[in-house]
Amino acid sequence: MRSVLVLGGTGWLGRAIVRELLAEGAEVTCLARGESGSVPDGARLVRADRRSPGAYGQVLRDWDEVIELAWDPGLVTSALDALADRADHWTLVSTVSVYARNDQPGADESAALVEPADLSQYPDAKVAAERATAARLDSRLLIARPGLIVGPGDPSDRFGYWPARFSRTGPALFPTTEGRFVQVIDVADLAGWIQRAGKARHVGVVNAVGAAIPMQEFFEAAVDVSGYDGDSVTVDDDALLAADVHYWAGPRSLPLWLPLSDSGFAQRSGRAYLDAGGTLRPLRDTLADVLADEQARGADRPRRSGLTAAEEAAIVSGVT
Repeated sequence: MRSVLVLGGTGWLGRAIVRELLAEGAEVTCLARGESGSVPDGARLVRADRRSPGAYGQVLRDWDEVIELAWDPGLVTSALDALADRADHWTLVSTVSVYARNDQPGADESAALVEPADLSQYPDAKVAAERATAARLDSRLLIARPGLIVGPGDPSDRFGYWPARFSRTGPALFPTTEGRFVQVIDVADLAGWIQRAGKARHVGVVNAVGAAIPMQEFFEAAVDVSGYDGDSVTVDDDALLAADVHYWAGPRSLPLWLPLSDSGFAQRSGRAYLDAGGTLRPLRDTLADVLADEQARGADRPRRSGLTAAEEAAIVSGVT
């Protein structure tokens, strides 16, 4: 039986990975504070604050696999100090946000990275974590760089905003779509691949991203899956920004909308992921799963990303 230590495992992605490992039949231990939730049944949770002395005391043994989910370089280096010599294989879950440029469609894993000048910034911290891990584990290390992770239960509300929006009535607000793309990875595909790649001891750096889909095509699929038959109002970038609508994510945003200058962010090469055995479920299947999840959670609930119905209506009325 393969022994796997997940550094984390109580959050959204971590739990999905743990479920895949358990389905394989692995012995799974999760080291976490446990504040994000519990671990799936069948896994062992060791509660510890990784910033505290002795945090790794209960997991100091040999492991077939260690999976690191943290982005804080301090946590990453403390784990390496305790466990680097005890792991046959190590997977670091990083992000495509490590890249210095977002204006190069088709860029692969060889693209330049940001220089980690400010470790309070997510991209800088992830680059520092990658470098520290590679320095200790290069020949046993897989660095997974996911793009936007989506699926049921997503706490960010970025992808789910759209099928939830199209389940409501009233004119829907759209950004202009020419030259824009959507690129996502379903959490189930990502978690399954991390489990398989670790078992196969795959090493190297992999952009774990989905296909780059024209934004207009994405909207058409979301509208169709959601059954929306209302009016649409397309507003250009200048008017949206003047109305204090924000890019990408967060309150008062149009999720997935990015400046045209960053169009390469959603068009990264996923060839290495496919070559490493990665799978991609159809976009419509992911949309259907997310729509069902949104309806179960309440499509009109307060959310971390997107416009409220009142905000959207006010902007639409101001431009029509």
